[in-house]
Amino acid sequence: MKLRRILILLLTMLFIRMPEAMAQCAMCRATVENNVSNGEIGIGAGLNFGILYLFVTPYLAIMVVGYLWYKNSKANAQKKSFSRYSSR
Repeated sequence: MKLRRILILLLTMLFIRMPEAMAQCAMCRATVENNVSNGEIGIGAGLNFGILYLFVTPYLAIMVVGYLWYKNSKANAQKKSFSRYSSR
């Protein structure tokens, strides 16, 4: 029951903040369009790099956690197999 309340609270907070996120995207788009029409392409390239950075970071974090989990489980399996053979 407690988990359900927390989930509802998180979803409510997400939907309350959503209009601000959409407004920010429109503001960024307008800024880039204005700068590109004036001949300045530097801010567009920086914005694209920022988008790629924000896109890749969560996947990279998940990969690191997965790798550490794999190494830990492999080490635990070796310890178990070693303890089986040493107890005989």
